[in-house]
Amino acid sequence: MSRELGYDFHDPALRDLALSHRSTGARNNERLEFLGDALLNGLVAELLFEHFPKADEGELTRLRARLVSEPALAAIARELELGDKLKLGPGELKSGGFRRESILADALEALIAAVFLDGGWFACREAVRRLIEPRVAAAATADDKDPKTRLQELLQAHALALPAYELTGSSGADHAKIFDVACAIGALGLRVDGRGSSRRAAEQAAAAAAYAEVERRLRDERQ
Repeated sequence: MSRELGYDFHDPALRDLALSHRSTGARNNERLEFLGDALLNGLVAELLFEHFPKADEGELTRLRARLVSEPALAAIARELELGDKLKLGPGELKSGGFRRESILADALEALIAAVFLDGGWFACREAVRRLIEPRVAAAATADDKDPKTRLQELLQAHALALPAYELTGSSGADHAKIFDVACAIGALGLRVDGRGSSRRAAEQAAAAAAYAEVERRLRDERQ
């Protein structure tokens, strides 16, 4: 993680706190997540301001939204293998919280704040640029298609069968139900899970996770 992040912590306790989900108890990463969100938005805005001198406010805002969206941050978190390092309570651990996009994205934001507190503004700025800058060009040419559509188009482009979605469970009261959906891609032997406040949202979450994994595998094959 340190190599990909480009930063070694002087105080490992800050890094550990950034990776501690609220399900572990009172000492968790929520405050760091709040700070990291603000830092990330500001630093990504600066990066885009430099890269696109002719872009207007609306274009810059849309680009930033793509780069700091939950799926985008979760994809970076997966590359850093944050899921393997997260500290989760028994319930979240059992339900696969280490794969959930919201938890991964929050942990990345918390980690960015931890870098800032541990090493200062310039260390944080360099870490964010290291993670985000390689994705700027792709964000500029991306469209706003939903994850299921993007996954379908990616698979079709590589002559792979379309994914199958399966509702694997639901929990909670009727007014606050949570749905779990699995996305399976048989040709790749891939099965990933998604969770959301509706079946559609859970399918989109699963599709986003599957897209990131398929893209990673295809990239590895090209190398």
